[in-house]
Amino acid sequence: MQTLIARIEIFREGDLYIGLCPDLDVSSFGKTIEEAKSSVQEALAAFIEECTAMGTLVEVLEEAGFVRQNGTWLSRQPVSAELLVVM
Repeated sequence: MQTLIARIEIFREGDLYIGLCPDLDVSSFGKTIEEAKSSVQEALAAFIEECTAMGTLVEVLEEAGFVRQNGTWLSRQPVSAELLVVM
């Protein structure tokens, strides 16, 4: 099993919370924030398992901007983040 550290975002949609890993386009949901976090973590584990089985994990992670350091894959980190208004 690979160790992966990835950014996730949680959104509320109606009565559910959506967990999203934008770097890998993996998402899931739950009735609470904690359920959504757990659910997206399970979805990421399944994603890694499937990519490993297909032999594409390194290629997928590198194309998504991840780097491997000491056996752990780290998602790219922005040097700046802000909301931008476009009119």
